[in-house]
Amino acid sequence: MSVDDGGEKAMTGEAGGGGGGGGGGGPSKKELKKLAKKAEREAAKAAGGAAKADVPPPDAPAAAPSATTTTTTTTTTAKASPPAYRLINVPADYASDSCTLKACLASVLYGVPLLPASSATAAAAVDLPFVRGPALVHDPGTGIVAHHSTAVAFGGNGMLRALALIAAPTARELDAATDDWLEFERLELRPALTKSKSTAAALSRIESALSVAGGGSVVPRGWGSGGGGSVGGSGPTFAPSAADVAIALTLALCRRRDPSSSSSWSTAVRSYVDSIAGESRLADAASLAASLAPPPPPPPFDSSDDPSLLRAASAVFAAAIESIVPGAIALGGGGSDAAARAFRCKDVRHGDYQCNAAMSLFKRLEASGSLPPGVDSPQDLARLVADAVGGMTEKENPVLCEPSVNGPGFVMCRVRSSFLEDGVNDIVRDGAPTRPRRYVGGGTDSPPSSSSSPSDNVVVVDFSSPNIAKEMHVGHLRSTIIGESVCRILEYVGMDVRRVNHVGDWGTQFGMLIQYLKEEYPDVSYGGNDDGEGDGDKGSGMPNITDLTEFYKNAKRRFDESPDFKKISQLNVVRLQAGDEECLRIWKVLCDVSRLEFEKVYRRLDISVEECGESFYNDKIPAVIDEFEMRGMISVEDGGAKCVFVPHSKVPLMLQKSDGGYGYDSTDMAAIRYRLDVLRARHLVYITDFTQADHFKMVFAAAKKIGWVTDGVHRLDHIGFGTVQGEDGKRFKTRSGDTVRLVDLLDEAVSRMESSLRERATEGRANISEDEVHETACAMGYGAVKYFDLRRNPTSNYVFSYDRMLDTKGNTAIYLLYAHARLESIVTKGKADHGIDVDAMMAGDGGKPRIVLSHKSERNLALHLRFFADSIEETLKDLFPYHICDFVYDLSIAASEFVTQCKVLGSPEMESRLLLCRATAITMRQCFDLLGIRHVMRI
Repeated sequence: MSVDDGGEKAMTGEAGGGGGGGGGGGPSKKELKKLAKKAEREAAKAAGGAAKADVPPPDAPAAAPSATTTTTTTTTTAKASPPAYRLINVPADYASDSCTLKACLASVLYGVPLLPASSATAAAAVDLPFVRGPALVHDPGTGIVAHHSTAVAFGGNGMLRALALIAAPTARELDAATDDWLEFERLELRPALTKSKSTAAALSRIESALSVAGGGSVVPRGWGSGGGGSVGGSGPTFAPSAADVAIALTLALCRRRDPSSSSSWSTAVRSYVDSIAGESRLADAASLAASLAPPPPPPPFDSSDDPSLLRAASAVFAAAIESIVPGAIALGGGGSDAAARAFRCKDVRHGDYQCNAAMSLFKRLEASGSLPPGVDSPQDLARLVADAVGGMTEKENPVLCEPSVNGPGFVMCRVRSSFLEDGVNDIVRDGAPTRPRRYVGGGTDSPPSSSSSPSDNVVVVDFSSPNIAKEMHVGHLRSTIIGESVCRILEYVGMDVRRVNHVGDWGTQFGMLIQYLKEEYPDVSYGGNDDGEGDGDKGSGMPNITDLTEFYKNAKRRFDESPDFKKISQLNVVRLQAGDEECLRIWKVLCDVSRLEFEKVYRRLDISVEECGESFYNDKIPAVIDEFEMRGMISVEDGGAKCVFVPHSKVPLMLQKSDGGYGYDSTDMAAIRYRLDVLRARHLVYITDFTQADHFKMVFAAAKKIGWVTDGVHRLDHIGFGTVQGEDGKRFKTRSGDTVRLVDLLDEAVSRMESSLRERATEGRANISEDEVHETACAMGYGAVKYFDLRRNPTSNYVFSYDRMLDTKGNTAIYLLYAHARLESIVTKGKADHGIDVDAMMAGDGGKPRIVLSHKSERNLALHLRFFADSIEETLKDLFPYHICDFVYDLSIAASEFVTQCKVLGSPEMESRLLLCRATAITMRQCFDLLGIRHVMRI
């Protein structure tokens, strides 16, 4: 008998352990002979039993080789299934481990499938402590017989011989010659390749044997068609012997490590190696080894680098599952996030986070035969997970504690108070909540790095977009405030955000507006510099238009009623598009007047935006049409219109009208091309009303069709918002039926808030002076309008109500601003009445006091503060700001419970609790800023 020894890894530069039988602590030769004889009997028994059951094909009986096998016994009564051959103990360095590669190359050459280890087969080898490296396990399946054996072959050459016998059991080629060549490979060839003087002699012996045997094998004859098919690509069907595979692989690995080593090989040796273990077959073997190797355990979660509580809890559950069944997380695909993801408990009485993986994981483990011993149900598996979580040290698991099992297999846990304390103390230390580490966009879920080029982080947000010569009305409210919040959120996580105001400043309506302005304000048609100062005969070029809506209506009325006016207006359109100086000047005046009106809204709402209107893209449209034509994607419809059809849409995009003009489709295709190509944006966000959803689907599809957009690189979003309604459920309008001017709507909110604050001051319930009332009312009134919109899913409609949005109770900005002011008031009293200066404590050196959580309401508040990073990440998925609204509202409730249930001022825990108040206020202010709401310190 010949058993591979620890020298199996000598060629990889590692010491010992590659085989199973030799090296320190292994069995003696006498013991090995006994094991071999027993294995011979078991192999024959297994082959005979399997044949009677007609389970394996005739040329692949369920037997392991005679010379290098041992056995263990298991018992099962389950339904019969075909035997399997599993490779266990595959090392992490499988790509360079000769022992593993020998088994895998033999599997490729002989056509014997290998499966990864299961819990049952791995457990069967536990009784063989001398098997330290990869081992081949014969797993006959369940229930072939009530009492069956599991045979294990170990060592690279031992597994080679076993697989050769499995592939061709009737060709008893494992004779003395094969044994001799295997011993030559182990004892002479491997050592010789490390000594140049010995290499020539070993190669000479191989070359002589190849000459005698006919060039394809060192053994006098191969074993015909019983193996894995033809090797070498020509001649009779031939499969190499186990000795050939061992020798060729050893030489191939030597050549891979040192390509110059093959320079002394003869043509015959080189051809021999290439035919059996060429690079393509080595790649196949390595690929198989990769599929058999257990996945690496999840890396330890580093909370100092990632503030996500959700991922922290998920990492603990994943580590617990992997400790029970290594490789279980990858068994069903999807990674640890999918297989062991944590969820927040809906019922906080049972825990903070739960893992629901036991049910699905039980099914997968059962199907693969990998269930741990004694696990008969998902509850059993869940209990093992809970025990594993509870058995971790605090260093191994600083996140979760108190594991329990509920229902059909839910594992429930609490977050450790020490972990929560670290989180809130970080807020105090940094003066800000910890930013999330992930950005979901642009084909990546990683945050921008300092090494990234600027374009890697560019996001274009297209929002607000009013029309020139029209007043901003309630219809612009949602796009404006949602867009501002989206920009702030993206900027917060490090994106280079381009805030684009795609104003409607081009089109046929401008012929009408130019003519009306000329007639009503004739001065503007003469002279004038770019700064608006007139230098002609008729004075200033800036008209005093106080009501753009009325101006537009009058122009439209004139257009409809006067044929002459209509004709001149149409000629003005042609002149404008041709670049007529007078028309362009009047057009610019209209734009300037409109901007002054827009700015009134933007100042009130703290909106920052860069205008880049439709006119900017006008000269870029022809190149876009040309590109589509060159790609053969233009369809010329009746009348000559140039269209592009996209998948899943019966209606095309019209890039050019039949009269040669351009429309929204043309402009938006030129805009998306510019943003992707010139601005190098990876993420585009469009915020318009929901009726434009189909249009943008087509624009995105056309951009993808022509190749401007690449999956996994770019991200395109359209946030389609619902309608602002009146109490009647229809679009919000004035009593006269006119559209509500946005300035008037905002000012009314401030006016009502001022009245409320003065009423509180009269009753002695206000903490601000008369001089502060208006500024405070602006912050609260504008904030109330914003929050009332942002706190809901943008796709939904809502009824506009001053009473509800200005309510001091419930989920309103007013309630939140009062909650924030209350916290800061407590901090202020701490300094004034007790001499505890929180600002000084936060600015102090290393001796800063820490927040200690001693009461359940303190712990609950700290837990909610820990949710911040996850709420931001959730927002980044769909860019809906309501996730942040939900977070800050829940946080304010937790804060209210804390200050109600815990005495802060004058308590022994006063310093800690004042710091907790400040940490909460800091986090609330960050949320207000992301929502575009001004905070107030006193009300």
